[in-house]
Amino acid sequence: MKNILTMMFISVCGLVSAQTGLSVVNDGLRFCESTLPYNNGILIANFGTEELNPLNDEGKGYIMYYKDGKTETFIPADGNLSAPKGMLVQGNRLFVCDVNKIVVYNTKKKSSKPVIIRLPEGHLFVNDLATDGESLYASVTNSDRIFRIDISGNKGYTTEEWLEVPGPNGLLIDKGCMYIASYPADGKTTGKNVIYKVSDMANPKLEKFVDVPGQYDGIAKSTDGNHIYITNWVPASVSKVSLSDRSVTLVSIGLDSPLTGPADISVKEGNIYIPDLPNSRVVVVKE
Repeated sequence: MKNILTMMFISVCGLVSAQTGLSVVNDGLRFCESTLPYNNGILIANFGTEELNPLNDEGKGYIMYYKDGKTETFIPADGNLSAPKGMLVQGNRLFVCDVNKIVVYNTKKKSSKPVIIRLPEGHLFVNDLATDGESLYASVTNSDRIFRIDISGNKGYTTEEWLEVPGPNGLLIDKGCMYIASYPADGKTTGKNVIYKVSDMANPKLEKFVDVPGQYDGIAKSTDGNHIYITNWVPASVSKVSLSDRSVTLVSIGLDSPLTGPADISVKEGNIYIPDLPNSRVVVVKE
């Protein structure tokens, strides 16, 4: 199956080489799942466990901050995070996806007790976040749901089911549209595991944006605003998708040790930050 998917993918995709510039960040990282631009640097979420388990409850998760070639602890392993995944910052609030919950830290008072937003029982694989300003959207891969959370006030958070999507993982909101990367929670790729688009978020309906099946994880907008980058576990790769004609090209990264599990990527100042989850590293390439 993997070979078939690889052939399908390459048959419809071109190949584009990344520009000169490649670096690897691994200092202080342990099973890093996501990256997020923050305060002239990059936040990196880590599980911190001995074994890779995206649904663990060990409370060893932490967040590092990377800037100018150096990493430092941003949120230590305080017991509130077990398998931190997608992150989002709004004002002084850092929202972090975790198992069956979203943890909210005050970035001005990081040592203060975080707020916990619990999702209904069974919604375990909380994966990524996006916002349109007043609402936060959270993907839950194992239950095929995207939740909407009111974050406009300061008196708590209310959650509601917003949309049913096959294996929603990475989320991106751009110009009033949402792009959704689909990942099979059971590891069995089907024709439903594609890149989706919701053109009208007030009346959400799914349309296929990239119709090649895969195990899609991260999604981020390019610096020029004309493309999105997507990560795929099978085959392990990063691709560039045109927002105008939906053409897809593979990004050549040039690593001696290839990517194994490219997860929740981000783009900042012409660089793509790719967390390679199983290998506990973030690969940085030029767009």
